[in-house]
Amino acid sequence: MRESHRSGCPINLTLEVLGDRWSLLILRDIVFGGARRFRELLRSEERIASNILADRLKTLVEADMLTRNGDPTHKQKAVYSLTERSIALVPVLVQIGAWGARWLPTTDAYKIRGKLMEAGGAPLLERFMAELRQEHLGGRLAAEPSVRAELEAAYQRVLVGERGGWSGMGSGPSAP
Repeated sequence: MRESHRSGCPINLTLEVLGDRWSLLILRDIVFGGARRFRELLRSEERIASNILADRLKTLVEADMLTRNGDPTHKQKAVYSLTERSIALVPVLVQIGAWGARWLPTTDAYKIRGKLMEAGGAPLLERFMAELRQEHLGGRLAAEPSVRAELEAAYQRVLVGERGGWSGMGSGPSAP
C-alpha cells in the first residue's frame, strides 16, 4: 500500500483503495457470488482482463481487504478470502446497489437481490455478514440455507421470468 496519500480525508483514502474501475466489482463477486479463485473471478460479466484482475487482487491483498492462501486442491492456485475490513464494507455495497437500482436502468433480475436485502433490513444484513465471517474467517457454516443461496434463488426465479422460462447455464452476475 502507498505510504503517501493525496489527503487524510476518509473519502479520499477509501477511494485510494476502492476507487478504481474493478475493485468493488471483484469484492461484489466474492461477497455476493461466492467467487474465491482467480478463474471464478475472470467469469464476471464485465469481462475483466486477466492482467488487470491479477493487479487488483494484489492491491486488495496489500490493502488488507483480501487474504491470499494456497489452494489445497492445486499447489499453483490460490484462494482469496474476505477480511473483516471487506466484510464491514457489505452494507456500503448493498447501499450502492440500492442506489443504482433506484436511479439507473437496471433489470428486475439485477434489482431483486438488493430489494431482498433492503426488505430484510439490519437482521438479514447482520446474518449475511456473520455467514461471510464464518466462510472467510473460519468457523462452521450454519445448516440452514445461506443468505447468498436465498438471494441467488430469487435472482434465478426473476431471470427465468425475464427469459420466458429458460434460465441458461450460469448463475448470472453477482450484483446485490
